Amino acid sequence: MVGHTTGNRRGPRLKHQYVAAEIREAIMTGAYADGTLLPGENVLAEKFSVSRSTIRGALEGLAADNLIATRTGIGSFVTFDGASLDQVPGWGLALAMGGVDADVEIIRAETVVDPELAAEVTSASLEFLALDRIRRLSDGRAISLERSRVPATGVLARVPEDGLVDDSLTATMNAAGVVAASGDQWIAVAPLNAEDARLLGRERGTVFLTAVRLARDADGGFVEKVVSWLDPERFRLHVRFGG
Repeated sequence: MVGHTTGNRRGPRLKHQYVAAEIREAIMTGAYADGTLLPGENVLAEKFSVSRSTIRGALEGLAADNLIATRTGIGSFVTFDGASLDQVPGWGLALAMGGVDADVEIIRAETVVDPELAAEVTSASLEFLALDRIRRLSDGRAISLERSRVPATGVLARVPEDGLVDDSLTATMNAAGVVAASGDQWIAVAPLNAEDARLLGRERGTVFLTAVRLARDADGGFVEKVVSWLDPERFRLHVRFGG
């Protein structure tokens, strides 16, 4: 464990420099052996009583000094027809970047009051933009149903009247200063209920992949919760492990 001590330090330092110094000392003294996986950002942020953005700054400095190495691409991600999707910008841009031509039908765009969601994501505001969309291939077949909930702030609060910036939720969120930096996603399989089956043009009880994605900004603030129903004939969950 890294000790958060207050040794004699010279000159003013930023928070991320203090954190980096503590982790650096732990590495140099052997508390973290070569090849050891450091604790996650949340754990480190709690330990040092700082934000996750501060932790990232500390880790970036340690990486620049070649004291730690980061690895990308290890984990789980979703594919469409076998091609990996970068879900950070959202399903729409992810599919477009993967060369998939899909049309979007907005079936709901309204501001809602949701105390349960506010409690779940620790939001001071109870108001959210509810945006539900269906994505279809050129042949009209629906491949996904997505229900997004984002803070009803700035241009996001005006979406029901003004529409999306560049027809993109991600672009609208960026315009509102709501930018995802990290998050969690849970994927399972479940049968479609009657309403979702009707929207997707499938039989009730058809098994789909369901993905629940919760995104937060660099300071841990709520950015988006989206529940997606994905056609399992086209979407897959791909898990990569090892070095």
